[in-house]
Amino acid sequence: MKFVVKTSKTVEDAVKEALDELNVTKEEVEIEIIEEASKGLFGILGAKEAKVKVTLINDPEEIADKFLDGILRGMGIVALHDIKLENDMLYVDINSISSTDMGILIGKRGNTLDSIQYLLSLVVNKNREKYLKVVLDSEGYRQKREETLIKLAKKMAEKATYSKRPVKLEPMNPYERRIIHSALQNFDGVNTYSEGNEPYRRVVIISK
Repeated sequence: MKFVVKTSKTVEDAVKEALDELNVTKEEVEIEIIEEASKGLFGILGAKEAKVKVTLINDPEEIADKFLDGILRGMGIVALHDIKLENDMLYVDINSISSTDMGILIGKRGNTLDSIQYLLSLVVNKNREKYLKVVLDSEGYRQKREETLIKLAKKMAEKATYSKRPVKLEPMNPYERRIIHSALQNFDGVNTYSEGNEPYRRVVIISK
C-alpha cells in the first residue's frame, strides 16, 4: 500500500501535508501518529515536531492495476499497463500488446475500450468521496482516432458546403461526437447537431 511519512509542528499540519501529497481526503487513508509534537524545555531545548504515517486504504492505482489484470486475463490478452494519477485524473495506458490483441481490446470504433474504461471508472470511484476521471488508452489509440475524426469532419463539412445537403456521419459515442462538433465549431459555412438515440446517435453537418 502507498504511504507517506510527514513531520510538522502539529499532527494536524503533518496530516494535511500528507493528504496534499497523496491528493486524497481523510476518509481514504489510515493515520498513524508516530510521535506527538513537544515544546521541550523552555520551549526550545529538546523540542520535537509531530510525525505521522498516512497510508492509502483506497488506492486508485492499486485498484486499477488489479482490475485490469483480471480483465486482460479474462480476455486472453497479453499486455502490460502503466497507471499514473495526476490531480483528479487517472491515466491508464495498455502497452506491449500485439496487433491482434489490440484489435480485440479496442473493438469496433473503440467500443470495447470505452466499455472497459467505464467499468474501470466505476470500480475506481466506488466508495470514493473525491471523484476521479479515468482515461484508458492503448498505444496512443485515442490520439490517432481523434486525428482521424478531425480529418473526417473537415472532409464531410466540405461535402456539405458544396452539395448544400445535410451530411450524416456514422453513429458515434458522446466523446467522439464532441470531437466532431469541436472540430467544426469555427468551420465557415456549416453547423452541426446530433440526432437519434444512443447507441445510434450521430452527428449531422448542414450548410448555413
